[in-house]
Amino acid sequence: MTHAPRLPLLAGLPIAVAAGLAIPVQGRINGALGARLDDGIAAAVVSFTTGLIVMVLVSLVLPRGRRGLAQILPAVRERRFPPIYVMAGGIGAFFVFAQTFTVGLLGVALFTVATVTGQTLSGLLVDRLGIGPAGKKSVTAIRVIGTVLTIAAVAWAVSPRFGGSGTGSGGAGTDPAQLLLPVLLPVIAGFLMSFQQAMNGTATVHYGTPIAATLVNFISGATVLWLALLIKLAVAGPGNGLPAEWWYYLGGPMGCAFIGLGALLVRSLGVLVTGLGMIAGQLLGSLGLDLAFPAPGTVVALPTILGTVLTLGAIVLATLPWPRGALKRHPGR
Repeated sequence: MTHAPRLPLLAGLPIAVAAGLAIPVQGRINGALGARLDDGIAAAVVSFTTGLIVMVLVSLVLPRGRRGLAQILPAVRERRFPPIYVMAGGIGAFFVFAQTFTVGLLGVALFTVATVTGQTLSGLLVDRLGIGPAGKKSVTAIRVIGTVLTIAAVAWAVSPRFGGSGTGSGGAGTDPAQLLLPVLLPVIAGFLMSFQQAMNGTATVHYGTPIAATLVNFISGATVLWLALLIKLAVAGPGNGLPAEWWYYLGGPMGCAFIGLGALLVRSLGVLVTGLGMIAGQLLGSLGLDLAFPAPGTVVALPTILGTVLTLGAIVLATLPWPRGALKRHPGR
């Protein structure tokens, strides 16, 4: 098994933040593609198929990719990890579908804080169950407090969409009942992301490279999405034709970079610091996109900005490896 060299914190953490920045950009691209095709499933298929093509080429061209390819079937056949882990890409497929379906309705910032909420909640469960290669981790009081603060921060950030002062495409506030499903989808997608990361981390250990784990993700995710698209075509028929603009097809390669860099950085920075850096990149990038290039219907009010900042602070509180007894007062104080 070949190991990548370890990166120092000052080098690895900026890479983690940069990898997180790719997620809101991917969300904007996939959301625009879904609107252009008038078909969220077809847009997710395009994203995953382009990502799969990139990963096949990378796996065949790079020596490490070829070595990883040779390890996939033996690792699965010998049950070095639960076979269900090869379906982790199905979670990624659902995440991309949630992007294409909801980003145009919620805006990138609200989509991101919703996914971060789900990811924070599931992070407690995944650590407690010990699904990832790092094993079981205790659920501390500080992490619980951080999770509660995250939920409160997200509710604050989303609140402008529930009032009558929104500046969406209709010029008025949105009925909360109409936003229930669009908000719930990214929360569920974020909740499942922690499980996907744990599965990918375990698989990467046995494949010997994150390239193989990323390739398997795109194979399983593309398979799920193509089946869903075929069913949809049989029931409702096709949507619009594929666009000619090249940038609509960048969502898949960005997903390759996010998954691959995440698997690479975990060994150098650890799961907590890597996750924190990527979440910071997601939050900062999504808010920056909605401020600089707002999509139709996007609301970026003061509560959205402050709620995003508070969410980032809550993530820091919930994920940093605080020492035991951090909430207890020292004797004599």
